[in-house]
Amino acid sequence: MTWGSWGKKLSKIEMVELMHHSMDCGLTTFDHADIYGGYSTESEFGKAFAESGIKRENVQLITKCGIQLTDGRNNKINHYQYDKQYIIESAEESLKKLNTDYLDFFLIHRPSPLMQPEEIAEAAQHLLQSGKINRFGVSNFTPSQVAMLEKWMPVEGNQVEFSLTHNKPMYDGTFDDCIGNKRMAMAWSPLGSFFRETDEQTERIKEAMNPLLDKYNVNESQLLLAWILKHPAMVHPVIGTTNKERIEQSAAAVNIELELQDWFALLVASQGHDVP
Repeated sequence: MTWGSWGKKLSKIEMVELMHHSMDCGLTTFDHADIYGGYSTESEFGKAFAESGIKRENVQLITKCGIQLTDGRNNKINHYQYDKQYIIESAEESLKKLNTDYLDFFLIHRPSPLMQPEEIAEAAQHLLQSGKINRFGVSNFTPSQVAMLEKWMPVEGNQVEFSLTHNKPMYDGTFDDCIGNKRMAMAWSPLGSFFRETDEQTERIKEAMNPLLDKYNVNESQLLLAWILKHPAMVHPVIGTTNKERIEQSAAAVNIELELQDWFALLVASQGHDVP
């Protein structure tokens, strides 16, 4: 999301360099959505990818569909659209823009009050059977919404907002569902509001972090990612930085093993009270 016009406005050369740098750091999955950059970033990435020399089998491409914006399209109002034809056409459009024959993971971006699970399932099954997508999942769905959709077809992943400052998925059943059904859990905005806001919560977290930064020889971003990675749902954080050094540091967070009480110290700081 941050590579194109909604973020750093990277040139084709800069995108190619960042792809190679990410892969050198062991990060081979690139997370997209059709709406990013007002429906422009997929295409910009695809053009860069075509010239990168990177083999398609060495990367994983994720994208999402279903949000209709006024930005970039002739819509009167932002809304969701999930009829069978639109889902199939969205996937096919993403394939063209990303310069690929298949998507590794295709997600329904946000739940709509008007979504009909049987129709979504028909579209997803068509895409799976035709080899245009390898796996089907959702984003920002509640456990009950996932269960509803699974009456018609398997849902292999759920990408939700999750961080130390926004840890509701641990308590609202989202990650219980992922663990119990072996569903891939992905986290967008994994650093949460820590660097964006200065409030009582972030001040408490900073205070709790101070002794841990030296103990583990890490920076604040790495500690926030390590906290996520310890959860038994095996959450995959979707990092948003385009800074090469921070990408390296983020990748290194997988090597940090927080001790049990240190993990809870950060949770307590986030919530502002001891665990019950």
